[in-house]
Amino acid sequence: MAVSTDIFQSWRRPRVVMRRLLDMGQREDRALAFLMAGSFIAFVSQWPRLSREAHLAGTDMGEAVGPLLVGTMIVGPLFYYLVSIVVWGGLRVFGSQIAAYRVRLALFWAILASAPAMLLYGLTRGFIGQGPEATLVGVVWAVGFLFILIQSLREAATQ
Repeated sequence: MAVSTDIFQSWRRPRVVMRRLLDMGQREDRALAFLMAGSFIAFVSQWPRLSREAHLAGTDMGEAVGPLLVGTMIVGPLFYYLVSIVVWGGLRVFGSQIAAYRVRLALFWAILASAPAMLLYGLTRGFIGQGPEATLVGVVWAVGFLFILIQSLREAATQ
């Protein structure tokens, strides 16, 4: 299936999508592609907020794009690899025999699959600003991310 179809299906049935991804075999390049695509979407999702802040401050948006690019496209992926190691270690402490690759795939897929809500959050922060609306969208994004991640980890641990 197409990645876009899998993203939207993950919001309803994440375990089915994770099973399909796992059945494709262990491919680290695929997991890294999911992470980089999710990081790029995170980068783009912040543009409306940066534009709003630059407009209100009377500055150029370009000044803030550089640090954001470094943070989301370089530091972010390294951080997510560290998070996957911590999650894998935590699961091992509780007796799970899940492979580290499966944890990475589940985490990186959850990042990419929650991208529509991430984009909506960025648009909300850009057009409305910080407020109850942005908080609500942020909560939907966080809950969606955690739902997809937990269900994906459960499916990844079944074999």
